Parts: sequence; structure tokens; C-alpha cells
Amino acid sequence: MEITAFLLKLLYGGLGNLAAYLAAHVLLCLLPAFFIAGGMAALIPKEAITRFLGRRTPKYISYPMAAAAGSLLAVCSCTIVPLFAGIHKKGAGLGPAITFLFFAPAANILALAYTGVAIGADLAFARLFLSLAFGIGIGMIMALIFRRSDAQHDEETDATFGGKRAMRRSMTLFLLLMAALLIAGTLKVNLLTASYGQIDLPLAGMDRFQDWLFRLVPYDAAKGEEGVTAQGAVLIVLLALIGISAWRGLEKVYEGFNAWLWGTLGLVVLTLLVAAVRINPHTAGLQIEFTGRFLAVALMLLAVALVVRLRFTPDDLRDWLWESWRFIKQIFPLLIVGVFAVGVIRQLIQPQWIETLAGQNTLLGNLAGVVFGVFMYFPTLVEVPIANMFLSLGMHRGPLLAYLIADPELSLQSILIVSAIIGRLKTWVYVGWVALFSTLAGLIYGAWVDGASLGLIAVYIVLVLGILAGALWLVGRSKPLAHAHRAAESD
Repeated sequence: MEITAFLLKLLYGGLGNLAAYLAAHVLLCLLPAFFIAGGMAALIPKEAITRFLGRRTPKYISYPMAAAAGSLLAVCSCTIVPLFAGIHKKGAGLGPAITFLFFAPAANILALAYTGVAIGADLAFARLFLSLAFGIGIGMIMALIFRRSDAQHDEETDATFGGKRAMRRSMTLFLLLMAALLIAGTLKVNLLTASYGQIDLPLAGMDRFQDWLFRLVPYDAAKGEEGVTAQGAVLIVLLALIGISAWRGLEKVYEGFNAWLWGTLGLVVLTLLVAAVRINPHTAGLQIEFTGRFLAVALMLLAVALVVRLRFTPDDLRDWLWESWRFIKQIFPLLIVGVFAVGVIRQLIQPQWIETLAGQNTLLGNLAGVVFGVFMYFPTLVEVPIANMFLSLGMHRGPLLAYLIADPELSLQSILIVSAIIGRLKTWVYVGWVALFSTLAGLIYGAWVDGASLGLIAVYIVLVLGILAGALWLVGRSKPLAHAHRAAESD
């Protein structure tokens, strides 16, 4: 009986985490991200990507551009991955694409601001500076290690996308509107979160339905767990309907625009609008508040529909929808598996382990912070109050920074998804470097917290980066020399 109860606890933990994630975080973040990634792959000429992020673009342009683009997106790693897939598929160099993948969830503007307010400006600055330095460093390392496959990928994108040369203004406007839709759905500012009107629907029993959902999916808000609200349950049903209709519509888009396809798009619009309102069950029924987010999302959806209706050819529409659907099929199943697994593993991790393993700024403590980031993943901004909880439980600020850098990068679901895009070998090399640099970041910041001078910290950073740069230079130099030696022997 005890084993059965334990297994049921793990099962409920996984299902509860999955349900809460789908209800609260997928819609206004992930759905637009999939369609933006599809638009990048289908509509942007390769030259528009490679001009700023290409393998041959000067490093002083491509890597800062990748970091700057990531800093503006206040989204979690699961939302960044489809965008990473889009730019990589369309010709971005592996290095700049990896920098974008690393920096966006780790140190975007909103995450930094929230970190500064909730935990301290010193930690926010350390998170920004070290994420920027190490994000660019990891990108350069990956580009050097896998430069042959990166060159091959560049040739493949030339063969696939080389025919398109000019970026149409309508396509630029379309992608900007889609990005605005993503930002409107995720940005937490008063203009978007304030309520500008409400209606009451006389639906008796909604409060009891809400209470039943909280009993069905129990949660502890202090641990960052999220229950399933009545609104979330409706959104999960809508997601299921989208999946069913998409298999009959988007899957067959090249056979024609059938009723299933238009039904899928209609459900997507409805789902985004439902996600943007605020729904409050009460004893007399259901109160629906129309927030600034709802108005902004509705306006962006209308603008996108007008651009598609007036400027898209049937081929443009087919290509965009098919590429978006391809990304959904590739990424979404792995996301579900990863989120479920995290929910199961989270049930096994005890809070008292935090002080024991990460209470001091040691190598083991910072590695523990990285491991917590892998198996206790929380969506963007949620990890900040969780980090505050870790701090109150005795975690040192050094391992805390290691956690804050690793958590958005190395979540189990992100590892699974990235491996489907760039392959297992590249992914595990990336994971290794992120774990190493996150640990170094924690050790360096923790040393400053423990009293080391800024001058000494600067020396540590310069030494680490100098040793890394020297090793990379030797590796890069040895390859051409070895190639020249083999060529001479063959002569």
C-alpha cells in the first residue's frame, strides 16, 4: 500500500505540474512563438538572418546582436526554443544562435528587473554581466567545436533557401506584429494587467468547480507549484480541440484549405483571447474582467489577420502554417514529457537538502544549484520568488546565482527539445558548458559575497576567460596545421 501511495503521489505530481503548466504558461507564450518560428522559416530570406547572425558575420556584430535580441523577450526557455529553431533553420550560425538561446531566458530585461527588486540589485547585475560574458563565450565555443557541421548547415540552408533574396515589407510587418503579440501576452505592466471592464455570467456552481480542481490538483504556492483554475481547465480543453482539428487541417494544408484548418485557426484565436482575460469564479457565477492584455492581444490578432488577408499569397499562407505545424509536432510532445518528468522528480527533492548541499559557496554547493535548475524548473519570473525561497531555506547567494543562470537553460524539457533541433551530441556539449559556466558564475559571485574584493573578482574572470580563449586559439590553430601536414604527406 505504501509503494502504491508513493507511486500515485509521483503520478499526481507529474500530471499536476503538466496541467498547471499547460493552463498557465503555454498559450500566450508558446503558441505565438511557434507561429513566429514558422514565419521565420517560411517567409524570411536567408540573407536577412545571416546579415546579422550568420556564420560569416563579424563576431563583434553577430554575438552582441544575438544577446540584444534575447534581452527583449521576457519569456521562458520553452518559448525561446522554437525561436532558436527558427533562426537556426534559416541560416543563423550555431554560435550566435546558441548565445540567443542562452541569454534570452537567463537575463532578459524583465527577469533582471524582477531579480533586482525581489532579491537585490547586486544579484541582478551579476546575473546580467556573467550571463552576457558566458553566453557569448559558450556560443563561440560551440561554433569552434562544431565549425565543420556549422559550415555544412550553412551550405544546406543555401540550397534550401538560397532562391529568396529580398525581404518583403509585408513580411517584416507581419513578424513585427507577431512579436508584439508575444510581448503583449507576456509583459507584466500595469497597462496590460489593469482591468477596463467586466461582465458577470450567471453560471451557478463555478465556485464549487474551482474548489474541486484545487482538490484534484493540490499545490503549494510557497514551493512555486501552481494549481489549475477554472480558466485553466477551459484552456486545456481548447488546447485539446486545437490538437484534434490541427491533425485534420494543418497536417493537410498542402492538400488545400479545408474546414478543419479554418476551425483550427479560429480555435487558436479564441484560446488566446480566453487566456488574455481574467476569470473569477464566485458563488453567483463567473466574473470576466477585460484587461489591457485582452485589448492588446485582440488588436494584434486583428492586425495580423489583416496583413495575412491583404498581403499573403496562398503559397505564403501554406508555407507559414506548415512550418509552424512542423515546429509544433517536433517540440510540443517533448515539452509534455519534460514537464511531466519535472513534476515527478520535484516530489522526490526535499527542501532540507538545499541548506545541506548549497549552504556554502563551494564547488559542490554551486553544482547543487545547477542540478536544482535542471530538475526544479520554473517558468520565467516564477524562478525569482522560488530563488527567494531557496535563500530563506539557507542557500548561499553564490549557488543561488548558479541556479538562476542554469534554471532557464538546463530544464529537462529544454534539453529534450534542443536535442531534437541540433542533435544529441551538440546538445550535451552545450549542457556541459552551461553547467560549467553556471558553476563558475556562482563561485565568482559567491566569493565576492564572502568578502573578496572587486579587483580580485575581476582577476578571476580575466583568468578564466584568458585560459578559455587561449585553449580555443590552440584548438582552432591545431586543426589547420594538422590539415596542412596531412596535405603535405599526401604530396
